[in-house]
Amino acid sequence: MTHELRTKARLGVLYGIAAYLAWGFIPVYFKLVKQFPPSQILGHRILWSVLLVMIVVACQRQSSELRACMRSRRTMLWLAASTTMLATNWFVFIWAVNSNRVLQASLGYYINPLVNVLLGFLFLGERLRRWQLAAFALATAAVTMLTFHQGQLPWVSLTLAATFGLYGLLRKTAHVGPLIGTAAETLILLPVGLCLVAIGLWHESHAAAITGHWWLPLSGIVTIVPLLWFAAATRRLRLATIGIIQYISPTCNFLLAVFLYGEPFGRVHLVTFCLIWTAVIIYSADSLRAYWKEGKELEAAEEMLME
Repeated sequence: MTHELRTKARLGVLYGIAAYLAWGFIPVYFKLVKQFPPSQILGHRILWSVLLVMIVVACQRQSSELRACMRSRRTMLWLAASTTMLATNWFVFIWAVNSNRVLQASLGYYINPLVNVLLGFLFLGERLRRWQLAAFALATAAVTMLTFHQGQLPWVSLTLAATFGLYGLLRKTAHVGPLIGTAAETLILLPVGLCLVAIGLWHESHAAAITGHWWLPLSGIVTIVPLLWFAAATRRLRLATIGIIQYISPTCNFLLAVFLYGEPFGRVHLVTFCLIWTAVIIYSADSLRAYWKEGKELEAAEEMLME
């Protein structure tokens, strides 16, 4: 590997770690504004995200690309669907944090890569490998055990995993760049954000307005900046590397839930997470093996062509 490629990879790792650490510690921010209803926090998150992403689009001189994207009916239909998934994911996560369910959120994002595998099988015709099936079976066993223990499905975990998985699938189908796609999605959400903020301002208490409003503009920063870091990481790193780094986020959520916020964590939770962690290790090892095998096959094919 050349010095230039090494530097590029190091920078990519730093961007990736920064993005997933930001997502991992984002519950701390939402706890700061928990006096506001989740709908109002979501509204502000949309409005300030629109403002920030429009500034980035203008600075990078991609306004014409954004206009072209928004003129494409097919692209906008896909983005409208992905936006629905994104907004649902945002709302449920905010609600989970402010309802002391960060542990469930953590579980959801541990499950998410396995949901992605299932969606790829169902909608993209991707073949499930043996070890992927084993990892999925372990995750299913974990969710089933937690369901029996709680007497209800861990709907927060499943909703977060499903909506984020479907969001990724829809964005992949839309064939639009990360910045332009995010800009279009936030613009689609703008009317919803305006309505939610207006309703929140109408109903909020004077005390909440005084003590928390100045935190709300930060919602745009904590939303858009990690997305930009993530986009920078994906341009520089292999997907296999991103696949390993992604577990920083739910791990941080888990540590916050158990050690900072003191959420209940009994024996059933321990067994559940042990099953999920085992599934994650199996999935990650299998993904790395498949990636290396594919790389060697490509190298062998290139050598044959050069002979």
